[in-house]
Amino acid sequence: MGIKGSRRLEQLGSAIFAEIAEWKSEVKARGIDVIDLGIGSPDRPPSDKVIRALKEGVEDRSLYRYPGSEGSPEFRGTVAKWYRCRFGVELDPDREVLALMGSQDGLAHLALSVTDPGDVVMVPDPGYPIYAASLSLAGAEPYFVPLREESGYLPRLDEIPEEIARRAKLWILNYPSNPLSAVADRAFFEQWVEFARRYDILLAHDLAYSEMAFDGFKPPSILEVNGAKEVAVEFHSLSKSYNLAGCRIAYLVGNADAVKALRILKSNIDYGIYLAVQKAGIAALEEDMSGAGPIGKLYERRRDAMIERFAQHGWHIPKPMATMFIWAPVPQGWTSRQISREILLETGVVVVPGDAFGSEGEGYVRIALVQEEYRLLEAADRIGRFLQKKRRAGS
Repeated sequence: MGIKGSRRLEQLGSAIFAEIAEWKSEVKARGIDVIDLGIGSPDRPPSDKVIRALKEGVEDRSLYRYPGSEGSPEFRGTVAKWYRCRFGVELDPDREVLALMGSQDGLAHLALSVTDPGDVVMVPDPGYPIYAASLSLAGAEPYFVPLREESGYLPRLDEIPEEIARRAKLWILNYPSNPLSAVADRAFFEQWVEFARRYDILLAHDLAYSEMAFDGFKPPSILEVNGAKEVAVEFHSLSKSYNLAGCRIAYLVGNADAVKALRILKSNIDYGIYLAVQKAGIAALEEDMSGAGPIGKLYERRRDAMIERFAQHGWHIPKPMATMFIWAPVPQGWTSRQISREILLETGVVVVPGDAFGSEGEGYVRIALVQEEYRLLEAADRIGRFLQKKRRAGS
């Protein structure tokens, strides 16, 4: 008997990512050197101090017990200390901090914790795919909020229908943004905290890229806003800032009731993060607070080098102010998927079509700065020569 997956699975993820995997296999089979700028996975290892902490934890025979789904008191306490140091925000480690197996773990399960089937959840378009996928799991109804270049990729209050605002239970925000690389200031969050309080909506802010900002900009936490903990939670990850993507460690902070709801759900589906990994996370946060060099400088140099090289080939792309991504407008005459496919098949460089992140992403591609600078420049040269060839062919 053949087993079919549930209809729910058809609503998870984007078929485009499966297509890209097929394109990449085709290119590799032809012997082409592939430069993968698709997935936002850091290409550097964590610091020596973090690796030592992980190694010591692995060798500690007392750490092979169930760790507890909420996270160790030491890890949660360090998170609270880091939030005080970085944002000036006070957190109760016992009630307002929850450890996660990566921020995607929490984002995938939050709607299951705080909404019921049929509830409305506002999600950004374009947005990280798990936002919408989590609603399919929970049976919640998405309302896609368009984010457009002319408004700085920020949602507009005057575009939210009154009926949606009254029905909504949850609103997902993400600044600095994946895939858009857009940023928001504290005044923006003040506006949305007031809106959430007026309509009794939980704000869930994904702040995974707070330490990857450029040109002197320091992204704020939504919890810096007075009264924000009444209506908001915030996800943060150690994957990007500390090169711990494979360790799967992150956390949720903020509104105690929402944190409790997710903690109850997770206590029924997992036993938490391996304690050695939590020790590595503690070391990473402590090293950061001691004044270690910010990871943002590395990605700022990569951003500058790649965008300058693209410009030399005639592809002019606005400089992002944060994240490990470039959100690039597609040259005229192409769709996002067409150009992504042809770039990969002809140059061996993987980029992601913007419509993988929602309908508003059409007309763009996302380029991840996850290779050493010389490889990024090689990728830019390959793509630049490809575009020049197509321009000559079309003239």
